[in-house]
Amino acid sequence: MARRGAILDRTALATALVVTAAMGLAACGGGGGAGSSGQVSTIRVLDYYNNEPDRTVYAQTLDACGQQAGVTIEREAVPGASLIAKVLQQASSRTLPDVLMIDNPDLQQIAASGALAPISDFGLTTDGYAEGIVSASTYDGKVYGLQPVTNTIGLFYNEDLLAQAGVTPPTTWEELKAAGAKLTSGNRYGLAFSAAATYEGTWQFLPFMWSNGGDETNIASPEVAQALQLWVDLVNSGSASRSVVNWTQADVKDQFMAGNAAMMINGPWQFPVLDKAPELKYGVVPIPVPQPGATEVAPLGGETWSIPQTGDRGRQAKAAEIVACLNSDANQIALATKRSTVPTKTALLDQFVADVPKMSAFTEQVKTARARTGKLGAQWPAAATKIYTAVQAAITGGATPEAALRQAQNG
Repeated sequence: MARRGAILDRTALATALVVTAAMGLAACGGGGGAGSSGQVSTIRVLDYYNNEPDRTVYAQTLDACGQQAGVTIEREAVPGASLIAKVLQQASSRTLPDVLMIDNPDLQQIAASGALAPISDFGLTTDGYAEGIVSASTYDGKVYGLQPVTNTIGLFYNEDLLAQAGVTPPTTWEELKAAGAKLTSGNRYGLAFSAAATYEGTWQFLPFMWSNGGDETNIASPEVAQALQLWVDLVNSGSASRSVVNWTQADVKDQFMAGNAAMMINGPWQFPVLDKAPELKYGVVPIPVPQPGATEVAPLGGETWSIPQTGDRGRQAKAAEIVACLNSDANQIALATKRSTVPTKTALLDQFVADVPKMSAFTEQVKTARARTGKLGAQWPAAATKIYTAVQAAITGGATPEAALRQAQNG
């Protein structure tokens, strides 16, 4: 999930996972063909929802799903940065959980190791899910998880500051630059965003890159350079702080709440904190596009729920019931409402927005959003690193956008 911003060497971990998972599965007689342990009374679940309100929300939902399936849920929640290492250890010791939650960019690497079962083995389908969501959980033509909710990012704006400056929420890049300049005054910047040298920095840049026709398979293109030039211009003009190269998304939120930025790029997970400041009146619109009429293409966040190859078909079948329950229409709506996220089944979106209107901008963007691993699969982390490396070089003045992107692409 992009809100955590953990810096992981995911490629190295996934490589190790291929080895340890293969060893573990071989030792337990392989995945799909192993026998059942008989009556299943408990199901082990591993996730990284260890902070509130997520910890309690998922505990309650999982327990209810367990009751529906006739099992007791034994759940372990670990910090986000520890999850893959935990999976490594469990694969090696043949103690993989029955249900495993994975940050969606990590799924393809773990599926490639052989540690996960295709959901079709247990009668689960992706009928009715948004296309980008299905892509995020697909590896080598097979789907390995179901994602009940997703998130993305939008443009937050301070209603009072925009009203005082006579500015309407921008919808295009030119409007964004004009609004940023007009809203910049004294110690206040017009816009705050994260351009950190982490996956968070890449995550925030993707809507600009993708909506302009940029492609992670070759970032040294005019389309990506134009998007990066926009960010450079915003910083060089003073509309955005040079500190964006160090800011996390949490830092960006703090700047916005303190009145040091009139607008910010951020996600709906910030709602609970923002709403604790009753004097702050804010709205959210989709991230501005290059020109009027262009299609917004934002990245999809969130986690997918998978069924590891434990070697016990009976337990796997029961685990599939839990995954299906988490993804029921009722639970998608409930989880999205409680966690400020978006349901992944397209038929639920209109009703969801009617019930939770503050999620309108994010819900609209999900319809055309993309999975980060959609084109490069397990090679996405390497591309993400190249992108934030180029962004840093261009904003700090070390290279032009074109040169920075070319060097990162070929480096």
